[in-house]
Amino acid sequence: MTVLGTRALNRATLARQSLLDRADLPAADAVAHLGGLQAQEPQEPFVGLWSRLRAFDPWELSDLLTGRRVVRTHLMRRTVHLVTAEDALTWRARHEPMLRQRVLGTYRRELAGVDLAELAAAGRAVMADGEPRSTGELARAVAGRWPDPGPRPLGEMLVAALVPMAQLPPRGLWRTKGGVRNAVLSSWLGRGIDPPAPDGSDPVGRALVRRYLAAFGPAASADLRAWCGLAGLPAAVAAVREELVSFRDERGRELLDLPGAPRPDPGTPAPVRFLPAFDNAILGYQDRSRIVDDAHRGLSVAGERAVLVDGRVAATWTARDGTVTVTPLRDLSRTDRTAVAEEGREVALFLSDQDSDRIRIAAPL
Repeated sequence: MTVLGTRALNRATLARQSLLDRADLPAADAVAHLGGLQAQEPQEPFVGLWSRLRAFDPWELSDLLTGRRVVRTHLMRRTVHLVTAEDALTWRARHEPMLRQRVLGTYRRELAGVDLAELAAAGRAVMADGEPRSTGELARAVAGRWPDPGPRPLGEMLVAALVPMAQLPPRGLWRTKGGVRNAVLSSWLGRGIDPPAPDGSDPVGRALVRRYLAAFGPAASADLRAWCGLAGLPAAVAAVREELVSFRDERGRELLDLPGAPRPDPGTPAPVRFLPAFDNAILGYQDRSRIVDDAHRGLSVAGERAVLVDGRVAATWTARDGTVTVTPLRDLSRTDRTAVAEEGREVALFLSDQDSDRIRIAAPL
């Protein structure tokens, strides 16, 4: 079986993520291809798409949100993701058991003795008037029946797991601040959530395997699970295995992939790219060594924005008062510093609406 080295896997990831060459795609198609963008920080998906698309207009993404073609909702890993409306409705039921378990993992003691079916019914009854509510408002509306857990466990279980919700605009719009207001997902999108297959098969699981590999492959089953948080996918992997090709990484893990997916030559040059906080190009793997050194693995989890140099995390960056500040994690060559500065100026112009191209490269950490 062919062994793919770290650099080969890196270039494959960059190609799938449109980070090797920016793609000529509408924003909606890019969101679909990527399987959504992690979006608990509302402005970060705009940077993620700007770094991936050749002619990205941030107002296009805002229009997709207000037009209900993309939606902010709890999904993979119980985190807020920006996904297409179609994916939200198709994937939500498959994710629900995981969402419940992850909330219980945080609040099991507080929610002990609470009948979750009854709690879900109470939450739906409150939301039946069609009025959007914050998590706290929904929790307080049902707290009289369950006074002991407190509003936060009740609210998080309802909004993140029991009642599929959409976070409504203006939350997540370009250059707009707005608190979280939730509406029932099916009401907001005008169509019911797809139910699980009645015959016990898992078409959604099989589709998730294919979609993940298209955007992240070649990858191991553990990487797939790290991306979506779902257990019970081995059967889905087995069901599509004959469609796939296999490799091994340098650790000996089996990697699966779509046969026609791009796997560029490891020597392919990789441009500097600025990634937003919590970007799935890093978080979408259990083994992230293809893109970040183990010593810096925790940066993305902590919400640091990353700069890729030669395809790997080499710096963090911030933007404040029209200035992009890059903090290298190692010494950069003169050529790399020049490339970082050039791309940093473009990021500054994007974030400032062409008003500032100030870039500062700090001393390495």
